[in-house]
Amino acid sequence: MLIRNAEIHNIGTADLRIMQGRIAEIGQLRPFPGEGVFEAGGGALLPGLHDHHIHLAGLAARAASIWCGPPEVMDAEALKERLIRPGEGWIRGIGYHESVMGLPTARELDRLVSDRPLRLQHRSGRMWLFNTAALAELLAEAEAPPGLERNGSIYTGRLFDEDEWLRRALASQPPDFAAVSAELARYGISGVSDMSPRNDPVMAKHVAAQMEAGMLAQRCWLAGSLTLAESREGPWRIGPAKLHLHESALPLFEAATSFIAEAHDQGRNVAIHCTTEVELVFALAALEDAGVTSGDRIEHASVAALDHVTRIAAHNIAVVVQPHFVFERGDRYLIDVEARHMSDLYRLASLRRAGVMLAGGSDAPFGAADPWQAMAAAVTRRTRDGNIIGSDEALSPEEALGLYLAAPFDLARQQRTGVDELADLCLLDRPWREARRRLSSDDVRATFIGGRLVYERIDQPPVQCLAGVEALAGKDHLGGTLSPNSPRE
Repeated sequence: MLIRNAEIHNIGTADLRIMQGRIAEIGQLRPFPGEGVFEAGGGALLPGLHDHHIHLAGLAARAASIWCGPPEVMDAEALKERLIRPGEGWIRGIGYHESVMGLPTARELDRLVSDRPLRLQHRSGRMWLFNTAALAELLAEAEAPPGLERNGSIYTGRLFDEDEWLRRALASQPPDFAAVSAELARYGISGVSDMSPRNDPVMAKHVAAQMEAGMLAQRCWLAGSLTLAESREGPWRIGPAKLHLHESALPLFEAATSFIAEAHDQGRNVAIHCTTEVELVFALAALEDAGVTSGDRIEHASVAALDHVTRIAAHNIAVVVQPHFVFERGDRYLIDVEARHMSDLYRLASLRRAGVMLAGGSDAPFGAADPWQAMAAAVTRRTRDGNIIGSDEALSPEEALGLYLAAPFDLARQQRTGVDELADLCLLDRPWREARRRLSSDDVRATFIGGRLVYERIDQPPVQCLAGVEALAGKDHLGGTLSPNSPRE
C-alpha cells in the first residue's frame, strides 16, 4: 500500500510505502501496478499510539455496566434512578465514589435495588459493594473470603481486594475484546500494555486466542503475576511483573523486595502501583533495597514530592502517568486532597526536568481510554469545571504526544516512522500545526497496524459512500480512501 501526500512525523510531507507489514520507502513515490493508494491529503502521519497502562478485561466489561459515580451521579437519589433497569439477573455498577452516599452496607443498597443482585465497583477498583440479594447468591456458590467484611456475625456487603474470589463465585469467563479493540483503533492506538496484576497463564491464553482470531488487533504487552513467565509463547509480549500496593494493607517489606528480586531473576522489570505518598515511599525503599534495573517503573505516581522525584530520577526509574485524571477527578481532588499535596498531584513537567522517563496510560476502565483527552489535560491542567491544578506541570503538545509514542519495550525511546519500522500508524485529517491546538480524537482519520487498515473514519453520507464504492468497483484496491493507481500528476 502507498500512503500518498502525508505529513510524516519528524520527516515532512512525502509518500510512504508499506510492504509486508513494515515501512518500505519514504519519498516522492509512484504507485506500483495494482498497488492500493491511500490519499492522506496532507494530514499528519504519526506512529501508532501506545496505551502503557490499561485493563482490557475491565474495559470490555464496562460495556455491560452502569456508571455510578461523579460527575453523572452525585447523590443517592441519582444513583437509584440510574440503577432502575428492566430485566432480571445481576446489575453491575462501576465508577462508584463515596461522595455519592458513603460506603453503603448491603441493607442500604437494598433501598436502591432489592429485587435483583447488585454489585458496585468502587472507582479505585479495590472494593465491591453488594446488596442482600447479591450476598445471598454469591455465598450460595462459594465460601466467604477473608476480604468480605463482617460486623459481628453479619456481612456488611463490602468486599476488599478479592477479585479472584468474585470471578470464581460468578463463574466468570474473560470477555471478548472486539469492541474494545475497535474503540482503541478509533483513537489511533496500535498497541497496549495490560497492567492487571492478576494476569496469569490463563489470561495469557485468552489474550493469545483473541489476537489470533483478530478480535484484538492491537499489539499487546502483558504485565501481571510472576507466573506469566511460564507462558512466554504466543502473539503477545511479556511485560513487567506488577506489584499492586495498597496503603491500608502494605505487604511485608521483605515480601516486596523478594517479589522484585524474583522478577529481575526472570529477566523482567517491575511495575509498582503507587497512588499515595506512603505507597511511593514504600516502593522506592523496596526498589533501593532489592536493586533497580533499567526499565523498572512506577505506575501513577499520583502524589510525588520533589524529593521523591529526585530519588526516582537518581535510580533511572520510569513513571507511567495518567494526565486525564486532573480533568476527570480534579474538582474532587480540590475538595479531598490536603492543601500541602496539591502541588504534588500528577506531576509531569517536573518529572521531565529531572530526567525521568515518562509514558502515558489510561488506566481504563478506571479512566477514559481516549489518549487525546489525556494529552489535552497534560497541556491545560484544567479540571472538568475549568479549575487549574499545577499549571507549572503542563507539557507542550509535542511532549504530551510523546507520552503515547514511548516504545513499550524501552520507555526511553520514541517510536518512529522510519524505513524498516513496523507500519503501525495513526493518520490525522489535518497537519500537526492544526491538530496540536485541538488534541482531539475527532481528528483521527485512520489507523494502520502492521500495514493493515483497522480503522477509517467515514465522513460521507451513505449515498455518497455507495457512489464511491460503485465508482471503484472492479479495481484492485485494498480499502480505505483509495485512488486509482495512475501516476501522480
